[in-house]
Amino acid sequence: MKKTVLITGASGGIGEELAYQFAQEGAHVILVARQMDKLENVARKIEANYSGKVTIIQSDLLAPNAAKELKEKTDSLGLEVDTLINNAGFGLFGEFVDSELSKELDMIHLNITVLTELSKYYLKDMKDKNYGEILNIASTAAFQPGPLMAVYYASKAYVLSFSEALANESKDFGVKVSVLCPGPTETNFKAAAELESSKLFKSGTMSAKSVAEIAKVGMKREKTVIIPGFKNQLMAQANRFLPRNVVTSVVRKVQERG
Repeated sequence: MKKTVLITGASGGIGEELAYQFAQEGAHVILVARQMDKLENVARKIEANYSGKVTIIQSDLLAPNAAKELKEKTDSLGLEVDTLINNAGFGLFGEFVDSELSKELDMIHLNITVLTELSKYYLKDMKDKNYGEILNIASTAAFQPGPLMAVYYASKAYVLSFSEALANESKDFGVKVSVLCPGPTETNFKAAAELESSKLFKSGTMSAKSVAEIAKVGMKREKTVIIPGFKNQLMAQANRFLPRNVVTSVVRKVQERG
């Protein structure tokens, strides 16, 4: 069966690479992002290299009612989404006391509220047909507190917890829910979050393509939590055996600019 896959934040990074992964299988890929020129560039690459159909929808998911309007748009186009990938999100570096509140509220809205809304809207349709997949993009940040990126880490902890609970609820009606928890990855996230000089990214990164490939395999194997890379898996597990204050101190040191 040819799937219809909706991907938010599909204009670059992991979202773009996931679009190629699904297009390679002949899926109809719905690309959603703010920047039309970048969406068109991804669409051209898919049309030139793969057999899958492409639909692009320009949407600023930070705008009021954007998630609801996106669902209405796909309904009006007669698009029945089989796979939802909630990839849109961003981070912000700096001490909470000094950082800009409006940006943090936008982060919470995009990383948490929009993801939750879209999951709700499309999951209802999936339940009705007893079939579907949801992949939410979290981070290894979800496994510990994150000094210098406190709100970002907390938002990803929500995504992890929410996705695990949703996976448990949804299996009863044939819908598979997974959460991807990548570590430092070569995307525009690093620049957007002002993390270029952070020790976290200087210690090594994975390519967005590798992360997307691992995510795709994890979804096929119906894994709930997908952590790409042995180093990232080790770090996520190590947090279970260390005192929380030690973990928090270590994260602070790793996050600091070097």
